[in-house]
Amino acid sequence: MSTVVPILSSPVPKRDLRESMERVLKELETVRKDPAPDPVHDLRVAIRRCRSVGAVFQEIDPDPAWPEMRRVPRKLFRRLGALRDAQVMDDWVKQLAPEGDPLRPKLHRNFAQNEPELRDQALRSVEKFDIKAWTRLEQKLRHRTRLVPQSSLTAQCLAVERIDEARELHARAQRTDSPAAWHELRIGIKRFRYTVENLLPNHYVLWSKNLKRLQDLLGDVHDLDVLSVLLKDVVAKDTPDDEAAKHALTDAHHVWQEIIHRERTQRVETYRQLTLGKTSLWNDWRHGLPQGKRLALASMARLRATARATDSRPHRTAKISHFSVALFDALRRAHAAPAFGEQNMRRVMRAAARLHRVGGVRHAKPARKSSRKAARRFLRELPMPPSWTYEEWDLLGWAVRFHRGPEPSPDRGTFATLGDEQQKNIQAIAGVLRLARAFRKCGIETCEGLRAEKSADAVIVHVPGLADSAENAARLAAAKHLLDIYIEKPLLLKPAPKRISEQTQTETPAPQPKVVALLEDFQRHQDSQQPKPRAASASAD
Repeated sequence: MSTVVPILSSPVPKRDLRESMERVLKELETVRKDPAPDPVHDLRVAIRRCRSVGAVFQEIDPDPAWPEMRRVPRKLFRRLGALRDAQVMDDWVKQLAPEGDPLRPKLHRNFAQNEPELRDQALRSVEKFDIKAWTRLEQKLRHRTRLVPQSSLTAQCLAVERIDEARELHARAQRTDSPAAWHELRIGIKRFRYTVENLLPNHYVLWSKNLKRLQDLLGDVHDLDVLSVLLKDVVAKDTPDDEAAKHALTDAHHVWQEIIHRERTQRVETYRQLTLGKTSLWNDWRHGLPQGKRLALASMARLRATARATDSRPHRTAKISHFSVALFDALRRAHAAPAFGEQNMRRVMRAAARLHRVGGVRHAKPARKSSRKAARRFLRELPMPPSWTYEEWDLLGWAVRFHRGPEPSPDRGTFATLGDEQQKNIQAIAGVLRLARAFRKCGIETCEGLRAEKSADAVIVHVPGLADSAENAARLAAAKHLLDIYIEKPLLLKPAPKRISEQTQTETPAPQPKVVALLEDFQRHQDSQQPKPRAASASAD
């Protein structure tokens, strides 16, 4: 296989969702005046950009404005697609039809008959397009996009998800010659391209031309597949009764199929040269995105973005998160239980602490009685972040489900069907969350100095700033019960001894001599040590 050198690209202007949504309105006016092929194509591209970016943000932000933004232009997009296909097919016939081809006039006649109706349908959709709703959504969503700053770790994580999805579609297309598989790959590359274009502008400057080249190659493949199906339909509908004419039409159809096969194979081979082997564009793009530890950081940043999008009390959540991680680390250092010593459990703990309030009113329907169940359903519907396993993601959902409210019962419900180890891990993470929430309610302000120690009979946790009161004792006893079950020892909570610096600040200072008096005594001492001056002699007159 020949080696293809990637094409270098020139600087590309930055784009964001606001610009794309405004572009839709501009292209809408152009199509209203003249639904020619180029304006129709430009309007479809602008709509596709908006809908692709909306699909990306919808994965981290449950705000209903995102699905509404994708829904508003849906009908217009489909009508424009039908008109665009007819216009493109006519161009392909002009380009590929051999001289004296009997099918060419039939195809042109078919397009000429269908295009006026398709144009009218597209123009009616243009007139019915809800410009006010689109403008309102643009004003709202421009603020929601701040959840994912351009070139941030969250943006890079979303790009990794898009490229991983596209590579899976690429691998599937290599195993089959099915038009559907290659069409899905084309859509996957478009999603990746528009994600990079909007969220990673610096990467897009380097990758834009090669991304567009792959998209154009696969677009041609799709057009040729559509043309092949259209030819079969035209031949089936207009078959002459005369045997000689019928054979001539069949031969012409075979010639067309050979032409389409040749053109399609040429473009597929070019695509493969660009995407297979050591010089694969897929490898170049993937190496330019986070990997290893940085990918884990990007995944956590993505989850924090979801937490910011769904949490109406971020400061409270941040405090509980600090308490949770500090308590988890203290139990790990004390070797309180096996789960606290696993690194992947700490990652789940951090994510659960940030996401434990995702069951809020923004995405949970009012009819649902349990926001905790809604939170688990919401997390299950989200795509799993890169570098996470299914077991970790499932554990996160269960921990958020039981971070408050009734404790999980090993004898009933779905929890009872889980394995013993999975149940214990859920008890550990959810138990730490419950206790951290209780710390905040008890008025604890800091987790500095939080430590734990393990004895033969109990695990003792020293909590800084813990006030000894009956109310706090009752609250903490209920909150730590799930951890008691998991550790299989009583968890004793005691106020942490004050640090030396705090004791110094709180103790009453001993009386000290006044500075002024000391200075006066010192001055008198100095005066007594100095020799007395001699008396001045009387001047003789």
